[in-house]
Amino acid sequence: MKSALFLVTLLASIASFAQSDPTWRSWNQPVEPFHIVGNIYYVGANDIASYLITSPHGHILLDGGFVETAPMIRDNIRKLGFKIEDVKYLLNSHAHADHAGGIAQLKQWTGAQFVASRADGEQIARGGHDDPMWGDKYLFPPTKADRTIVDKETVTVGDTVMIAHLTPGHTKGCTTWTTTAEENGKHYNVLFLCSVSAPGYKLVDNTKYPNIVEDYRHTFADLKTLPCDVFLAAHAGFFGMAEKRAAQKADPQHNPFIRPNEYREFLDQAERDFEAELKKQQTGK
Repeated sequence: MKSALFLVTLLASIASFAQSDPTWRSWNQPVEPFHIVGNIYYVGANDIASYLITSPHGHILLDGGFVETAPMIRDNIRKLGFKIEDVKYLLNSHAHADHAGGIAQLKQWTGAQFVASRADGEQIARGGHDDPMWGDKYLFPPTKADRTIVDKETVTVGDTVMIAHLTPGHTKGCTTWTTTAEENGKHYNVLFLCSVSAPGYKLVDNTKYPNIVEDYRHTFADLKTLPCDVFLAAHAGFFGMAEKRAAQKADPQHNPFIRPNEYREFLDQAERDFEAELKKQQTGK
């Protein structure tokens, strides 16, 4: 009884925090779901991304948003004409409250297997406790992974194959996912970037994540080797979703999400930003 009461209190406090924080609230506004490319659909909020990858044999859902994003995701899946009960796998990009907060509820609704990297799976099982950057500041309902994936391992439903790429730094188990999508007889490399930002992170002498700089640099090197025709990410703002969606509506015959050069340009700028922040922390100026 006490544990149930604690869980209810925790859920209420998490939802209250996310809804009251101006930045988080601005990321979590509802938008209409839409088709991106091939069998890939956007079902998230205006900035907190979530993706439905469909197949006749069941679907894959990537990322669960905040606690209060979960109902948006559920409703968006239904608006597109799909059944949330047909989701077979829940995937995660990284173990932060804005991407893992809704997983517990979505797992309950779907009955799907939850798949995560080892490091982030452990963090999500703790409900965000003891985060290397934030401590216990941003908690969320805990969920234990049904399956732990390693680098280059795949998750498959029918002909749909999602490949996991461990890209640590933003979190210790940050996972970028890739797949291919077919549209109008052409095949496209689709990449769902975890994150390479370091917002307020302690990069120098971080005792809770001593190899953080090495991880970021290794991740940038690895990400540069991945082909990408369609660049997607955990945050819609990373790939200019709002502008592309407006262009898509204005000209349905042209897919603005297919932009092969965009991903590398984003990575190069992100790497410069990271190195500049690292130098600032190292030199104090």
